[in-house]
Amino acid sequence: MKGKVWLMDLIDDDGAGGADNTPEFSVSELSGAVKRAIEGGFGHVRVRGEVGRVSRPRSGHVYMDLKDDRSVIAGVMWKGVAAKLATQPEEGMEVIATGRLTTFPGQSKYQIVIEDIAPAGAGALMAMLEKRKALLASEGLFDQSRKRPLPYLPEIIGVVTSPSGAVIRDILHRLRDRFPRKVLIWPVAVQGAKCAPEVVRAIEGFNAMTPGGPLPRPDLLIVARGGGSVEDLWGFNEEAVARAAAASDIPLISAVGHETDTTLIDFVSDRRAPTPTAAAELAVPVRMELAAVTRDFGARMTRAMGLRIEHRGQRLRDLGRALPRAETLMDGPRQRLDVMGDRLPSALRRGVDRQRLHLSEVTGSLRPSILRRALEAERLRLADRAGRLSLRGVQREMSQGRERLDRLGNRMSEVQGARIAEARSKVDALGRLNETLGYRATLKRGYAVVRGDGALVTSRDAAQTAQRLEIEFADGVLSLDHTGSAAGEPTQQPTVKQKPRSKPGKTPPEQGSLF
Repeated sequence: MKGKVWLMDLIDDDGAGGADNTPEFSVSELSGAVKRAIEGGFGHVRVRGEVGRVSRPRSGHVYMDLKDDRSVIAGVMWKGVAAKLATQPEEGMEVIATGRLTTFPGQSKYQIVIEDIAPAGAGALMAMLEKRKALLASEGLFDQSRKRPLPYLPEIIGVVTSPSGAVIRDILHRLRDRFPRKVLIWPVAVQGAKCAPEVVRAIEGFNAMTPGGPLPRPDLLIVARGGGSVEDLWGFNEEAVARAAAASDIPLISAVGHETDTTLIDFVSDRRAPTPTAAAELAVPVRMELAAVTRDFGARMTRAMGLRIEHRGQRLRDLGRALPRAETLMDGPRQRLDVMGDRLPSALRRGVDRQRLHLSEVTGSLRPSILRRALEAERLRLADRAGRLSLRGVQREMSQGRERLDRLGNRMSEVQGARIAEARSKVDALGRLNETLGYRATLKRGYAVVRGDGALVTSRDAAQTAQRLEIEFADGVLSLDHTGSAAGEPTQQPTVKQKPRSKPGKTPPEQGSLF
């Protein structure tokens, strides 16, 4: 048979084994022959069985066992194949695996290299879903106490869905009709192997945004997808998606599939919407209804305030009728004032008489002898105190104060003299510096200042056009008069006019040129 290797022992005629004629194989040769026999006899095979032990090392490969009630076969799935799977294998899951049968000589075992693996029907998927649901429920992720209320009117809504499907158009259209809001869309794949990791990254990415930043964090999230089969919606049944939705700090609405479709994200989300359009309706109220309610509240408040004012006014009028008139209130005090006014003169006379009687009683006990004795006692007391007073202490303090004043005066004179001398020295230094920096010192070195018609002359052309030139030297000023002849050919003898020199260190009003 093709693909099979037969190993036969050579037997002698008498039945004894001919050990000398038996070919010898190395372990590698024998393992290679077995490998070729198995790979040649079995091409691609499809195996149905239950997933046993599953191992996922850091290399990314997946090692598992496929078993039934009587046998077990080892299986390996390389990293590239495992990354493309829509449904990852889990222990206890019934699957159909497609691959190549081969051997692993290092451990003397045969195995199947899996190229594709899928659940064995919807029953296996639902069994795995129930297992995940029980695990998440045991952790309390489905508890109603964890679910947060949705914001009544969110400023920004984040939508996790496909950017090209009808779902996003339905959501935007419904939001536009009810109450327009800002919408941030995070595009994801909504089915296939990329669905679950992209949805997880979208939820985590929205939560990682900074509130009030350049791209502000949404106040509400909507994870939406249209209807489909169990396999199409399976990405939203992944454990990673459910845990990301449960860990979201932003309130989340799940709108996956139609009303009859149920996924794991529906159980952990804060609210479940039967359709994406219903999710938009849950997200925002109707603006027209809010306006109507606001107007109704305003009208009710106006009516309530009017009724309250009317009731208070009626109450005030009732109380006013129970109060007496102002004229009646003033009758009693006015009568008492009149009575007191009538009794006042006689009361004043009686008071004066009592005070006069008391004064006469007091003055009757005063005698000149008593006053003299009192004055004598006071004089003796003052004389005693005057004898104890001395001017020596006052004179000593005055002498000390005078000496201190003289010392302070001398110090002040010395300090003032030093300050005046220092100021005089500074003034002299500044005068010498002014004399040195002034143009007079420059004139002494052979330079001159030329002015024409009273203005400064800085060029030959200006000197030719001037009618009168003045040249200032260190020892005086020379005036030149000419009638505008060519330079160097004066028509008349210039006259010299001496001007008094300005004081040293004084700069003339206009600046001069130095030649």
